[in-house]
Formats: sequence, C-alpha cells, structure tokens
Amino acid sequence: MSSSDSFGVPAPSRTSPPTGAGVLRGDTGLLRLALRLDAVATGAVGAAALIGCAALDSALGLPAAFLAGIGVFLVLYALFVARAGSAPVPDRGAVWVVIGGNLAWFALSAVTAAAGWLGPTGLGTVMIVIQAVAVLGFADLQFYGLRRARESAA
Repeated sequence: MSSSDSFGVPAPSRTSPPTGAGVLRGDTGLLRLALRLDAVATGAVGAAALIGCAALDSALGLPAAFLAGIGVFLVLYALFVARAGSAPVPDRGAVWVVIGGNLAWFALSAVTAAAGWLGPTGLGTVMIVIQAVAVLGFADLQFYGLRRARESAA
C-alpha cells in the first residue's frame, strides 16, 4: 500500500529502501515536488524557445539560432531534472547537479541582463530577469527540500 506526503507526492516504498552513499533518507516529498515543477517549467520554456525562436528573436532581441540552441539545451536539461524528480528516493548527487546548474543559470542570466550581452530589447531583458528569478527560486526550494530530507532522517 502506498502513502503520500502533505504535497500529494507518493512516498517511497518502505519495504526495500535503496542503499548507498548517495541515497537520501527522510522525507523527500518536497524535494521531489520541487524537481518535478522545475522540470515542467524548464521544459515549457525550452519548448517555447525552440518552437518560437523565429517569432521571438525580434521581440526579445535575441538571435533565433541562440534561442533554438537554448531551447534544445533546456528540453534536455528538463529531462534530466524530471528523471531526478521521478526517482522514489532522489540521488543526492543528481540533486546537487540540478541545484548547481540552476545557480549557474541564474548567475549567467543576471550577468547577461546587467551587461546587455546579446543586445536584448527591453522585453528581452525583462524576460531574462524573470526566468532568472524563477530559476533561483527552484534552486532555493530544492536546497530546502534537500535539507528537510536530511533533517527528517536524523
């Protein structure tokens, strides 16, 4: 019989818990939810950039080829994040890769917006900043979920 946590995410089976150094113990419901939400948002932004790159280039002031490349990267990254979030017990190393990737994306986006790299329009700069703040929020939520899992295992 399967149970779920307060976020509606099914709890991992208690009959045969995974073992190993990279395995988290404790309540991973919030962490898995944060990873899944990140995967959906990242995949949606990546698909929009890939599908709409020709239409968005003039509005955002970003080259269509750049948007298409970012779109492909984000879709692939979303698949990695989704895989990490779909595990009954997320791998600690994979979670740290996601958190680190999100922090790096935030930093590069902030510098890109502040320096005006690639010559974005005003709308393009606003979009860069909005997605950067969202990515930072996912990293923060994932870090909190990771810490919560550690604390609940103690």
